[in-house]
Amino acid sequence: MLFFRNKKAKELVDYGFIAVDMHSHLLPGIDDGSPDMTTSLELIKGMQSLGYSKLVTTPHILSDMYPNTREGILAKLVEVRQAMREAGMNAELHAAAEYFLDDHVAGLLKNKEPLLTIHANWVLCEFSLAFPSHSLKDILFELQMQDYQPVIAHPERYIYLQQSKDFYDELKATGCLFQLNVLALAGHYGKAVQELAQYLVRKGYYDLLGTDLHHFKHLEALSDAGLVTQLRKLVDTGKIRNGEMVG
Repeated sequence: MLFFRNKKAKELVDYGFIAVDMHSHLLPGIDDGSPDMTTSLELIKGMQSLGYSKLVTTPHILSDMYPNTREGILAKLVEVRQAMREAGMNAELHAAAEYFLDDHVAGLLKNKEPLLTIHANWVLCEFSLAFPSHSLKDILFELQMQDYQPVIAHPERYIYLQQSKDFYDELKATGCLFQLNVLALAGHYGKAVQELAQYLVRKGYYDLLGTDLHHFKHLEALSDAGLVTQLRKLVDTGKIRNGEMVG
């Protein structure tokens, strides 16, 4: 655990009560997360120090920008695990993916390509942060038809839904799980995102908590003791399912 100090308090920051971080970008050089192995190892050490016992890292699969594949991600995971062993690190690291739901993913599903899952049949999904996706519902339906459980990454970041919040109701009604980027509650992504996160907390819509860690600034931002207090209250509701991923 890290002894981080913020302006308001000098407290021990410990995320061990969450146990598993299921959304991050720790594999080196394959997306907008860690650029190299040295950074990856330091970020993993930092997450361990925060109290996380298991990390499921989720590089982007976004065909135009990050054309990662299942095979490439798993190969990179092997490299990082080897580097961890050589460095004497004992962190539990796994890899899945953050799938951008577009024609590429629709093609993977059409061809029955196996998808990477964060746990059991759970698939982490995202869509455009800028405008609504016309094909989203069709792809989510196909995921479910193939016995995958869609997990919507950071739903609070789709700020164009501020004026059409009933879409969140529709996603939940179809059985989607929601994952909170924990830093959203601290205003890290701006006031509009923070307000949507608070709205979804009040609705009881969140199922999973993830850091969406990309770099050291995110790691430092997690040192907010007030944020940890908010997250403890959320976990105490009994609705957060990160604990199911232990082991």
